[in-house]
Amino acid sequence: MQNWFETVIGYEKTAEEGKIVKVKEHYLIDALSHAEAENRIIEEMKPFISGEFKVEKVLRKKINEIFANINGDKWYKAKVFFISLDEEKDIEKRTGVTMLVQANDIKEAWDGLHEGMKGTMADFEVASITETAILDLYLYDAVA
Repeated sequence: MQNWFETVIGYEKTAEEGKIVKVKEHYLIDALSHAEAENRIIEEMKPFISGEFKVEKVLRKKINEIFANINGDKWYKAKVFFISLDEEKDIEKRTGVTMLVQANDIKEAWDGLHEGMKGTMADFEVASITETAILDLYLYDAVA
């Protein structure tokens, strides 16, 4: 199972009108620890950011599944409940999980989630889909 960390990078950049603005960017990193996530995001960002930048936050995120779409430009968080029946107590049990879907809009995220869930034997219900601030994600690379 992957360990996901959301990292927040802060730096200054020049806006289109020539003004210097402070920005914060969110990235998801697959890492074993907070320290590894911080080191990896620094290495990933070095080629893209000129000047100084700072890792402002590293937060562990529980994400059960990721449905990537190379044509999508945003990441959406889906809260999904798997529904099962407790036959002894004769009650419905709902287990919540978090999934990420890459898409261009909410409808595409909904469709991508259902496409990714095809073949799932369990009944499920989508409770919510919300846009995240995540710009990209970086998988663990054993070769690097």
